[in-house]
Amino acid sequence: SSVVLGQTDLHAAFGGVVPEIAARAHAEKLDHCIEQALADAALTLRDVDAIAVTSGPGLIGGVLSGVMYAKALSAATGKPLYGVNHLAGHALTPRLTDSTPYPYLMLLVSGGHCQFLLVKGPEQFERLGGTIDDAPGEAFDKVARLIALQQPGGPAIENAARTGDPKRFALPRPLLDRADCDMSFSGLKTAVLRARDKVIGEKSGLSREDQADLAAGFQAAVVDVLAEKTRRAIRVYLGKNPAVRTLCVAGGVAANKAIGSSLETVAAEFDCAFVAPPMVLCTDNAAMIAFAAAEQSQVRGPDDLTLSARPRWPLDTDQPSMLGSGKKGAKA
Repeated sequence: SSVVLGQTDLHAAFGGVVPEIAARAHAEKLDHCIEQALADAALTLRDVDAIAVTSGPGLIGGVLSGVMYAKALSAATGKPLYGVNHLAGHALTPRLTDSTPYPYLMLLVSGGHCQFLLVKGPEQFERLGGTIDDAPGEAFDKVARLIALQQPGGPAIENAARTGDPKRFALPRPLLDRADCDMSFSGLKTAVLRARDKVIGEKSGLSREDQADLAAGFQAAVVDVLAEKTRRAIRVYLGKNPAVRTLCVAGGVAANKAIGSSLETVAAEFDCAFVAPPMVLCTDNAAMIAFAAAEQSQVRGPDDLTLSARPRWPLDTDQPSMLGSGKKGAKA
């Protein structure tokens, strides 16, 4: 079974996620969510082999709520406990949905993260590149707010862009002059802000047509950047001579149809199989965390009750942080 309880309505009035509200909602709903999941599967806790939990990275209040609950269940039942990196859950989803063989190239593109990963095993991830500032999902949310669209920004911009002219505004394609796989979306967001302000200055407001054209132009720029950087990542990946050539995409932003279609075209250019998990497994869910723990249990033992919640937790710890480090560790 897979049970997902969303919080979008709780945060709608605030234009984004409020950490305190998110943490309280986690604490209040976990009991109900787990009861429903067990009922749907016609199982009891006695039938469960192990308990898996996202232990980072993410907003610490929500992560902490889940980790403490999982530790309590483990202590009460004697079941082994596995703390899973949230990003590993996304990165291993193609194994769950398509039994994709290692190694494969993964574009993980979500609200808070965007990186190209060479997935070599359940706990073996090599980062080929990623965002040096805003992740695409974060940029979608911010741009939606700039042009007065609803949150979450991803679906709102995709919907508005359907009727928009992507060529009306000359928006930049950042970092395409650099030969690596790194990306930047902060400057693109600023360019949308300036284009919006110019329109408002000329018309004293934004029409729906203006919103649609700005949304279409922004989305087209993101699509172009992701497509070209994916080409570069594929070239690096193919240089390692994988037995089965596979490009995978996962994370909430992967649900965007324009992005998905563009990446599928890029995969075909290089004769690579293309794997995009279904929408329900691209956005955050417990099934991917349970599966990741099952995969990782083949190569490592369980965690003990000292397992802690981690706001930051890069998958590839052999490379320097892309976004800098603080007291709580590397961001990505």
